[in-house]
Amino acid sequence: MSEEIKNPAQQPEEQPAEETKAAETGAAPEENTEREHKKHGKEKKKDLAAELEAAKAQAQAAEAALSAAKDQLLRTAAEYENFRKRSAREQDAAFNNGVGFAVSQILSILDTLDMAANAPTTDENYKKGVLMTLDKAAAAFKVLKVEEIPALGLPFDPEVHSAVMQQPAAEGQESGTVVQVFQKGYKLGDKVVRHATVVVAE
Repeated sequence: MSEEIKNPAQQPEEQPAEETKAAETGAAPEENTEREHKKHGKEKKKDLAAELEAAKAQAQAAEAALSAAKDQLLRTAAEYENFRKRSAREQDAAFNNGVGFAVSQILSILDTLDMAANAPTTDENYKKGVLMTLDKAAAAFKVLKVEEIPALGLPFDPEVHSAVMQQPAAEGQESGTVVQVFQKGYKLGDKVVRHATVVVAE
């Protein structure tokens, strides 16, 4: 045979990959393994840090959205409360305006009944009927919160009184005192339905 048979024992043994790599880099296999672990550890820390920052950003965004929703809810609640109060005031005003108008229309009837009740008469049943009607009117006014404006013996108040004349003050009377009421005045709450028509002492 021309070619010599090589002895397997004489063939060079294959080196493990780590040893080959170590041989190429000039480092021991253990050092390469430790270096790889450190490298993976650093990459893992970077990944964790990035995930943490992303989680913080998401938490801040969620907190901002929650705060905005809370503010919007509070504003909506405040607007609704203002709307409810405004509607209630408007309804009360509309009701009071209606009551005031109705009362102003029947006051002349009550004036006539009042004059009839104070007129001299021999028919007691007639006078009793007139007085009963006036009592029912007073009860109805009370339910509607319509009040008679006090006047006689009180200082003149231009907010609720209307003076038609003056007369000399009697002994013991102060100037500006209401000494006579020609026509009763009425008010609904703070609103004057009709001023009291009065005579004032000079």
